[in-house]
Amino acid sequence: MQFVGTFWALVPPIVAITLALITKEAYSSLFIGVVIGALFACNFSPIATIDMIVNDGLVTAVADNAGIFLFLVLLGIIVALVNLAGGSAAFGRWAEENIHTRVGAQLATFVLGILIFIDDYFNCLTVGSVMRPVTDRHQISRPKLAYLIDATAAPVCMIAPVSSWAAAVSGVAEKLDSGISGIQLFIQAIPFNFYSLLTFVFVIGMIVMGFDYGPMAKSELEALKGNLGSLGNDEEVESTKATLWDMLIPIIVLIIMCIIGLMYVGGFWDPESGVAGDFVGAFGNTDAFVGLPWGSLVALVFTIIYLICRGVTSFKDAMSCAVKGFNAMVPAILILTFAVSLKNMTGLLGAATYVEGVMKAASAGLFSMLPAIIFIVACLLAFATGTSWGTFGILIPIVLPIFKVGDPLLMIGISACLAGAVCGDHCSPISDT
Repeated sequence: MQFVGTFWALVPPIVAITLALITKEAYSSLFIGVVIGALFACNFSPIATIDMIVNDGLVTAVADNAGIFLFLVLLGIIVALVNLAGGSAAFGRWAEENIHTRVGAQLATFVLGILIFIDDYFNCLTVGSVMRPVTDRHQISRPKLAYLIDATAAPVCMIAPVSSWAAAVSGVAEKLDSGISGIQLFIQAIPFNFYSLLTFVFVIGMIVMGFDYGPMAKSELEALKGNLGSLGNDEEVESTKATLWDMLIPIIVLIIMCIIGLMYVGGFWDPESGVAGDFVGAFGNTDAFVGLPWGSLVALVFTIIYLICRGVTSFKDAMSCAVKGFNAMVPAILILTFAVSLKNMTGLLGAATYVEGVMKAASAGLFSMLPAIIFIVACLLAFATGTSWGTFGILIPIVLPIFKVGDPLLMIGISACLAGAVCGDHCSPISDT
C-alpha cells in the first residue's frame, strides 16, 4: 500500500489536530482523522474503508478498552451515589465550619484533589461539588476554583500508579513489545514528569502568596464584589442524616479495593505467579484494565450497602444512580474510543515505523533533544484535541520504538510525552475535563 510507512501515515492525526484548532470540537475532529486513516489504509475503497472504521477502529477500540470503560462507569456511579446521599454536601458543611480563611479554602481544595488520585473525572466531580460551598463562602471565584481543581486532578493521576491514567497508559504501551510492562513503564517515568510535579509547586506558591494574574486576577476581584462567575445549576443535595464519613468512607474503600484488585490480578496471592508476596513485582505484573474494575466493583457494592444501611438513601434511589453515573462518563468514553481508533489507524499505516526511521537518521545532537521535541508535540496535540488520553494514545506507539530498552532517554522521552499531554490538555479550551 502506497501510504504505509510514509509521511502520509501522519496525515490523519495532523488533520485531527488542524480541525480541532479550527472547530474547537474534539469528537468530530478525531472521527474525521479516523476516516482519513481508514481511507489511506484501504486505498480509498469505500466498502473496505467502512469495514476498517467499524472493525479495526471503533469495535477494536471498545473491545481493547472495555476494562477502562467499565472502571469509568463504576466511578461515575459511585460519585452519583455519594452526591445523592448528601455525603459531598456534608463534607462541604464540615469544611465551612473548620476553614476560616481564603488561603485555607484554596489549600483544602488542593489537598482534597491530591487525595482523590484514582481518576481525574472522579477528582473533578467530587472536589468541585464538595468545595464549591466552601469557596463561595470565602468569595473565591468559580474560575479560580476550576483552575485549582483541574491543575491538581490530571497531574496527580499522572503520577499515581493506582489510577485510570495508569491503566490507560499501560494499556497503550502493553502490546508494543518494549521489553517492559506497561505499568512498570508508567511507574519508572514518574520521577521525570516535571510538568506534573512543578504544577503542584506552582499551585501551592500561588495560593500562599495570593498571586493571581490575567483573567484569573480579574475574576478574583469580581468575586470579592460578590460576582463569583457561576454558570448556574448550583442546587445542593441536602440530607440531614448525611455526615462527613458518608463521602470519606466510600472514597477510602474505593482506593483500598483498587490497590487490592491490582495486587490480586498481578498475582500477589498466587503461589504460581512468581511474584507471590512481592508488592512491586505484583504491580509490575498486573493488568490495570482488570484490577481497577475489580476493585471499583467491590467498592460500589459496599457503597450501596453502606449508604442504604445508614439510611441516607433508598435502594430505588441508589439504583437510579447507575444511569446518572454512566451519563457522566459518556464524554470520556467517546473521547477514548475515537482517540484509540485514530491510534489504530496510524498503527495500520506504519506511523511508528516511519517516525522511528526519521529519528534514527537524525544527528546525535537532535536525538538528545528528542524529549523536548516530544514534549512540544504532545502539548500541541493535546491542546488541539483537548484530551490527554488521546494524545499519549497517539504518541506513545510512535515514541517507544525510537528508544532502546535500557536507554536513559527512554523514560525521559515517555515522561515528556505524558507531561506534554497534561500541559496541552490544561491549556486547551476544548479539554474534556
